[in-house]
Amino acid sequence: MGSIENGYKLMNNLNAPTRIHTLELGPMENFIYLIEDTKTKRTAVVDPAWEPLEILKLVEQKKLNITDILLTHSHHDHINAIDNILLEFDAELHLTHTEAEFWGQAGTHPSLHYGGEFLSLGDTEIEILHTPGHTPGSACYKVQNQLITGDTMFVFGCGRCDLAGGDPNQMFDTLNKMKNDLPAATEILPGHNYAVKTTSSMQEQAEGNPFLHFAEQRDFVNFRMKRHGQVRQSPYDAVAKACAHEWLHD
Repeated sequence: MGSIENGYKLMNNLNAPTRIHTLELGPMENFIYLIEDTKTKRTAVVDPAWEPLEILKLVEQKKLNITDILLTHSHHDHINAIDNILLEFDAELHLTHTEAEFWGQAGTHPSLHYGGEFLSLGDTEIEILHTPGHTPGSACYKVQNQLITGDTMFVFGCGRCDLAGGDPNQMFDTLNKMKNDLPAATEILPGHNYAVKTTSSMQEQAEGNPFLHFAEQRDFVNFRMKRHGQVRQSPYDAVAKACAHEWLHD
Protein backbone atom coordinates (compact mmCIF):
# COMPACT_ATOMS: atom_id res chain seq x y z
CA MET A 1 0.00 0.00 0.00
CA GLY A 2 1.24 3.45 -0.85
CA SER A 3 1.60 6.37 1.52
CA ILE A 4 -1.19 8.75 2.54
CA GLU A 5 -0.88 11.99 0.58
CA ASN A 6 -3.17 15.01 0.73
CA GLY A 7 -6.05 12.99 2.12
CA TYR A 8 -5.95 10.09 -0.32
CA LYS A 9 -4.08 6.82 -0.57
CA LEU A 10 -2.36 5.75 -3.79
CA MET A 11 -2.94 2.03 -3.92
CA ASN A 12 -0.67 1.18 -6.86
CA ASN A 13 2.82 1.75 -8.14
CA LEU A 14 3.15 5.10 -9.93
CA ASN A 15 4.10 3.32 -13.17
CA ALA A 16 1.21 0.86 -13.10
CA PRO A 17 -1.30 0.84 -15.99
CA THR A 18 -4.10 1.30 -13.45
CA ARG A 19 -4.10 3.34 -10.25
CA ILE A 20 -6.73 3.43 -7.52
CA HIS A 21 -6.96 6.61 -5.47
CA THR A 22 -8.91 6.67 -2.21
CA LEU A 23 -10.62 9.47 -0.35
CA GLU A 24 -12.13 9.07 3.12
CA LEU A 25 -15.07 11.44 3.33
CA GLY A 26 -18.14 12.21 5.40
CA PRO A 27 -19.46 11.46 8.87
CA MET A 28 -19.69 7.71 8.23
CA GLU A 29 -16.02 7.31 7.24
CA ASN A 30 -16.84 6.40 3.65
CA PHE A 31 -14.13 5.39 1.22
CA ILE A 32 -14.63 6.80 -2.27
CA TYR A 33 -12.43 5.20 -4.92
CA LEU A 34 -11.19 6.61 -8.21
CA ILE A 35 -10.06 3.95 -10.68
CA GLU A 36 -7.67 5.62 -13.13
CA ASP A 37 -6.57 4.15 -16.44
CA THR A 38 -3.17 5.80 -16.56
CA LYS A 39 -2.77 5.75 -20.36
CA THR A 40 -6.06 7.45 -21.21
CA LYS A 41 -6.82 9.19 -17.89
CA ARG A 42 -10.32 7.72 -18.12
CA THR A 43 -11.53 7.35 -14.55
CA ALA A 44 -14.39 5.61 -12.78
CA VAL A 45 -15.53 6.96 -9.43
CA VAL A 46 -17.01 4.36 -7.09
CA ASP A 47 -19.79 5.44 -4.71
CA PRO A 48 -19.37 9.23 -4.89
CA ALA A 49 -20.70 10.76 -1.68
CA TRP A 50 -20.55 13.46 0.98
CA GLU A 51 -17.90 15.93 -0.18
CA PRO A 52 -18.02 16.30 -3.97
CA LEU A 53 -15.63 19.25 -3.94
CA GLU A 54 -12.93 17.03 -2.46
CA ILE A 55 -13.54 14.43 -5.16
CA LEU A 56 -13.39 17.06 -7.90
CA LYS A 57 -10.31 18.64 -6.36
CA LEU A 58 -8.44 15.34 -6.60
CA VAL A 59 -9.69 14.80 -10.15
CA GLU A 60 -8.38 18.22 -11.17
CA GLN A 61 -5.08 17.70 -9.35
CA LYS A 62 -4.46 14.41 -11.15
CA LYS A 63 -5.87 15.66 -14.49
CA LEU A 64 -8.41 12.84 -14.60
CA ASN A 65 -11.55 12.51 -16.70
CA ILE A 66 -14.51 10.86 -14.96
CA THR A 67 -16.26 8.81 -17.63
CA ASP A 68 -18.04 6.31 -15.38
CA ILE A 69 -19.76 6.14 -11.99
CA LEU A 70 -19.86 2.69 -10.38
CA LEU A 71 -22.28 1.98 -7.54
CA THR A 72 -21.73 -0.85 -5.09
CA HIS A 73 -25.28 -0.20 -3.84
CA SER A 74 -27.84 2.58 -3.57
CA HIS A 75 -27.94 3.55 0.11
CA HIS A 76 -27.84 7.31 0.58
CA ASP A 77 -24.37 7.40 2.12
CA HIS A 78 -22.89 5.93 -1.09
CA ILE A 79 -24.71 7.99 -3.73
CA ASN A 80 -25.37 11.50 -2.44
CA ALA A 81 -22.74 13.20 -4.65
CA ILE A 82 -23.78 11.59 -7.95
CA ASP A 83 -25.58 14.71 -9.18
CA ASN A 84 -22.54 16.86 -8.41
CA ILE A 85 -20.32 14.61 -10.51
CA LEU A 86 -22.80 14.60 -13.38
CA LEU A 87 -22.86 18.40 -13.40
CA GLU A 88 -19.14 18.37 -14.21
CA PHE A 89 -18.71 15.20 -16.30
CA ASP A 90 -20.76 13.35 -18.90
CA ALA A 91 -20.33 10.08 -17.00
CA GLU A 92 -22.18 6.80 -17.41
CA LEU A 93 -23.85 5.35 -14.30
CA HIS A 94 -23.36 1.62 -13.64
CA LEU A 95 -25.21 -0.66 -11.21
CA THR A 96 -26.85 -4.07 -11.24
CA HIS A 97 -30.33 -4.71 -12.61
CA THR A 98 -31.43 -5.94 -9.19
CA GLU A 99 -30.15 -2.82 -7.44
CA ALA A 100 -31.85 -0.54 -9.94
CA GLU A 101 -35.15 -2.30 -9.22
CA PHE A 102 -34.58 -2.03 -5.47
CA TRP A 103 -33.57 1.64 -5.63
CA GLY A 104 -36.15 2.75 -8.17
CA GLN A 105 -34.37 6.08 -8.78
CA ALA A 106 -31.47 5.20 -11.07
CA GLY A 107 -32.31 7.99 -13.49
CA THR A 108 -32.41 7.87 -17.27
CA HIS A 109 -30.66 5.07 -19.15
CA PRO A 110 -28.11 3.79 -16.63
CA SER A 111 -25.94 0.84 -17.65
CA LEU A 112 -27.35 -2.19 -15.86
CA HIS A 113 -25.40 -5.37 -15.16
CA TYR A 114 -26.10 -8.88 -13.92
CA GLY A 115 -22.66 -9.69 -12.54
CA GLY A 116 -19.92 -11.58 -14.31
CA GLU A 117 -19.46 -8.87 -16.94
CA PHE A 118 -16.34 -6.83 -17.59
CA LEU A 119 -16.30 -3.06 -17.99
CA SER A 120 -13.49 -1.61 -20.14
CA LEU A 121 -11.98 1.63 -18.89
CA GLY A 122 -9.36 2.33 -21.53
CA ASP A 123 -6.89 -0.54 -21.10
CA THR A 124 -8.25 -1.32 -17.64
CA GLU A 125 -10.66 -4.23 -17.20
CA ILE A 126 -13.10 -4.05 -14.28
CA GLU A 127 -14.98 -7.22 -13.35
CA ILE A 128 -18.46 -6.73 -11.91
CA LEU A 129 -19.52 -9.19 -9.21
CA HIS A 130 -23.12 -9.43 -7.99
CA THR A 131 -22.84 -9.82 -4.20
CA PRO A 132 -26.32 -9.61 -2.59
CA GLY A 133 -26.91 -9.46 1.14
CA HIS A 134 -26.51 -5.85 2.25
CA THR A 135 -28.95 -4.95 -0.52
CA PRO A 136 -30.44 -7.21 -3.21
CA GLY A 137 -28.23 -5.85 -5.97
CA SER A 138 -25.01 -5.06 -4.14
CA ALA A 139 -21.93 -5.30 -6.34
CA CYS A 140 -18.16 -5.55 -5.93
CA TYR A 141 -15.67 -4.35 -8.55
CA LYS A 142 -12.47 -6.30 -9.19
CA VAL A 143 -9.47 -4.58 -10.76
CA GLN A 144 -6.54 -6.96 -11.16
CA ASN A 145 -5.99 -8.29 -7.62
CA GLN A 146 -7.96 -5.55 -5.86
CA LEU A 147 -11.64 -5.83 -4.95
CA ILE A 148 -13.77 -2.80 -4.07
CA THR A 149 -16.38 -4.30 -1.79
CA GLY A 150 -18.69 -1.46 -0.72
CA ASP A 151 -20.71 -2.66 2.28
CA THR A 152 -20.56 -6.33 1.35
CA MET A 153 -17.29 -6.98 3.17
CA PHE A 154 -15.43 -4.71 5.54
CA VAL A 155 -11.99 -5.39 6.94
CA PHE A 156 -12.87 -7.94 9.67
CA GLY A 157 -16.57 -7.27 9.21
CA CYS A 158 -19.52 -7.12 6.81
CA GLY A 159 -22.43 -4.83 6.11
CA ARG A 160 -25.64 -4.82 8.10
CA CYS A 161 -28.57 -6.90 6.92
CA ASP A 162 -31.30 -5.22 8.97
CA LEU A 163 -31.62 -2.18 6.71
CA ALA A 164 -33.98 -1.92 3.74
CA GLY A 165 -33.22 -4.70 1.29
CA GLY A 166 -30.88 -6.61 3.58
CA ASP A 167 -30.92 -10.41 3.74
CA PRO A 168 -28.55 -12.29 6.08
CA ASN A 169 -29.14 -15.57 4.27
CA GLN A 170 -27.95 -14.03 1.02
CA MET A 171 -25.02 -12.43 2.83
CA PHE A 172 -23.95 -15.82 4.18
CA ASP A 173 -23.93 -17.28 0.66
CA THR A 174 -22.15 -14.26 -0.82
CA LEU A 175 -19.35 -14.14 1.74
CA ASN A 176 -18.69 -17.87 1.52
CA LYS A 177 -18.56 -17.68 -2.27
CA MET A 178 -16.06 -14.83 -2.04
CA LYS A 179 -13.95 -16.77 0.45
CA ASN A 180 -13.96 -19.89 -1.72
CA ASP A 181 -13.64 -18.32 -5.17
CA LEU A 182 -11.30 -15.36 -4.79
CA PRO A 183 -7.51 -15.81 -4.66
CA ALA A 184 -6.03 -15.54 -1.19
CA ALA A 185 -3.93 -12.56 -2.27
CA THR A 186 -6.97 -10.51 -3.34
CA GLU A 187 -6.80 -7.10 -1.66
CA ILE A 188 -10.06 -5.97 -0.07
CA LEU A 189 -10.90 -2.26 -0.43
CA PRO A 190 -13.98 -1.70 1.77
CA GLY A 191 -16.67 0.95 1.68
CA HIS A 192 -15.97 2.31 5.17
CA ASN A 193 -12.98 2.82 7.44
CA TYR A 194 -14.30 0.71 10.30
CA ALA A 195 -11.26 -1.41 11.19
CA VAL A 196 -7.77 -1.20 12.66
CA LYS A 197 -6.41 -1.19 9.09
CA THR A 198 -7.80 0.20 5.86
CA THR A 199 -7.21 -2.78 3.56
CA SER A 200 -6.66 -6.51 3.95
CA SER A 201 -6.07 -9.66 1.92
CA MET A 202 -8.72 -12.31 1.40
CA GLN A 203 -6.50 -14.77 3.22
CA GLU A 204 -6.39 -12.46 6.24
CA GLN A 205 -10.17 -12.15 6.08
CA ALA A 206 -10.63 -15.92 5.95
CA GLU A 207 -8.50 -16.20 9.09
CA GLY A 208 -9.76 -13.17 11.03
CA ASN A 209 -13.18 -12.02 9.81
CA PRO A 210 -15.74 -13.53 12.22
CA PHE A 211 -18.42 -13.55 9.52
CA LEU A 212 -16.34 -16.09 7.61
CA HIS A 213 -16.07 -18.44 10.58
CA PHE A 214 -19.56 -19.98 10.50
CA ALA A 215 -20.24 -23.14 8.50
CA GLU A 216 -23.96 -23.15 9.33
CA GLN A 217 -26.23 -20.50 7.88
CA ARG A 218 -28.36 -20.31 11.03
CA ASP A 219 -25.27 -19.54 13.14
CA PHE A 220 -24.21 -16.79 10.74
CA VAL A 221 -27.71 -15.25 10.77
CA ASN A 222 -27.83 -15.34 14.57
CA PHE A 223 -24.43 -13.67 14.81
CA ARG A 224 -25.13 -11.02 12.15
CA MET A 225 -28.63 -10.12 13.34
CA LYS A 226 -28.33 -10.49 17.13
CA ARG A 227 -24.93 -11.13 18.65
CA HIS A 228 -22.52 -8.98 16.65
CA GLY A 229 -23.76 -5.65 17.94
CA GLN A 230 -23.58 -6.94 21.51
CA VAL A 231 -19.99 -8.15 21.44
CA ARG A 232 -18.12 -5.93 18.95
CA GLN A 233 -17.47 -2.26 18.38
CA SER A 234 -15.36 -0.54 15.75
CA PRO A 235 -12.53 -0.31 15.00
CA TYR A 236 -12.77 -3.99 14.13
CA ASP A 237 -9.77 -6.27 14.59
CA ALA A 238 -9.11 -9.89 13.67
CA VAL A 239 -11.16 -12.50 15.53
CA ALA A 240 -10.17 -16.15 15.93
CA LYS A 241 -12.71 -18.76 14.87
CA ALA A 242 -12.98 -20.15 18.40
CA CYS A 243 -13.71 -16.70 19.80
CA ALA A 244 -16.48 -16.06 17.27
CA HIS A 245 -18.19 -19.31 18.26
CA GLU A 246 -17.82 -18.47 21.96
CA TRP A 247 -19.56 -15.14 21.33
CA LEU A 248 -22.40 -16.94 19.59
CA HIS A 249 -23.10 -19.14 22.59
CA ASP A 250 -22.36 -16.80 25.51
